[in-house]
Amino acid sequence: MLRVRTTDGRELRFSQAFHIGRGRSCEVRIDDPHVSRRHLAVSFSEGHWRFQDLQSINGVFVGDERLETAAVDGSLTLRIGGTDGPVVTLEVEQRPKEANPPSPPSKPIQEANRDPSETKVLAGYIDRYFAAKATDEHVGPRTVMIRKAFEKVQHRQRWQYGWIVALLTLAGIAALGYAYHSHRQLLQQEALAEELFYGMKVLDVDIARLERSLEASGNAQNQDQVLRNRVRRRELESSYDKFLSGLKVYGRGLTDEERLILRVTRTFGECELVAPREYLTEVQSYIRKWQSTPRYIKAIRLAQTQGYTRKIVEEFTRQDLPPEFFYLALQESDFDPLRVGPSTYMGFAKGMWMFIPETARRYGLSVGPLYQSARQDPADERSHWEKATRAAARYIKEIYATDAQASGLLVMASYNWGEGRVVNLIRRMPLNPRERNFWKLLEKYRNQVPQQTYDYVFYIVAAAVIGENPQSFGFPLDNPLSSLTK
Repeated sequence: MLRVRTTDGRELRFSQAFHIGRGRSCEVRIDDPHVSRRHLAVSFSEGHWRFQDLQSINGVFVGDERLETAAVDGSLTLRIGGTDGPVVTLEVEQRPKEANPPSPPSKPIQEANRDPSETKVLAGYIDRYFAAKATDEHVGPRTVMIRKAFEKVQHRQRWQYGWIVALLTLAGIAALGYAYHSHRQLLQQEALAEELFYGMKVLDVDIARLERSLEASGNAQNQDQVLRNRVRRRELESSYDKFLSGLKVYGRGLTDEERLILRVTRTFGECELVAPREYLTEVQSYIRKWQSTPRYIKAIRLAQTQGYTRKIVEEFTRQDLPPEFFYLALQESDFDPLRVGPSTYMGFAKGMWMFIPETARRYGLSVGPLYQSARQDPADERSHWEKATRAAARYIKEIYATDAQASGLLVMASYNWGEGRVVNLIRRMPLNPRERNFWKLLEKYRNQVPQQTYDYVFYIVAAAVIGENPQSFGFPLDNPLSSLTK
């Protein structure tokens, strides 16, 4: 027997394997952002209890050491998710030994309590009327009739029971067949839905490239192709929405918060059908970080009172990009057009969109003579927020259309870490948009992606989720984009 004590004072006992996690299917459920849906398993094998980390994001710690697995000998205290995570104590209970364990009865109680004379009479009747060794030649007609009647009853019961068993077997086979067929259909529908989604992504990339070519050459043929692609894209999106409705993707035991995360994730160009389960948990943890600081509400109010919101939405809409890239400027500068960032070997990053000098020049912004200084420079157009916003939308469009393959999360990573670094990693990944997203990047190159870039992406996604319904997250605001994107 294993006793489990949790931080919130619960005490549970288990005699067989169980799971600890945030999900509802776990026997020990801990609702904490550090805890994965199925964080670890505890099982009994070869005379020992043992825990096993189920590839969780935040890990399991014993003391200061992160462990994948360990035996529970006596008592073991686990911290789930690092120093700030909840504590769970596992303690093996010794079963007390019985001084004089009762011996099992030698025969059933009913038989032991039965009158011996009654048992003997009953045995005589069985031997006379139903004994297999007896023949009809040695018994009277009454006994023969009783035997025949009994055989007929037995035959009828066997026939009835046979049909019942056959019907139950057929019903079981039919139920299994239906379940298998339904599962196969569900998998096929999900596969088709994914194909539709990534078909939309391919069209997004094609449209963006054609628009860039059109901007450079003014070719009318490109304009016609852009219009045709947009019509086709709307058709695919309509079909995709119907598939999602049939699959009930947004109704599979998700919370309202998790549904918002999936919708925003799709807005940024990622398929909600393949979003990792741990991704939802991670976005939720960054939502809590926004809730712990006044930074969000101050920055949004600044953008609204200064008229930044409308202009930013207009520029990104003009580039046919999600207006939710508005929150990228929140993470970069808190919408401060005079912000000065850290020094780089190419000069200081400046302005609302934190352009370094080289990128600013490439997208048409004049860089003042003080680019190697943290001082403000009236001649530097990076601090002219409207011009800088137009340049940022064009820059993001280029990343979106080429290397990032219409993955908004990869665009964010590229913008933060620098296209020269992140794009080199992206270019090692398959060109298919299905294989180019932030999750795949982390899967392959997590040890190379800086924590700053990791935080940057999740902060922006979490901010966009809050922005869908700020009041539900405790912010006294309306959706800053709702009146501008209808």
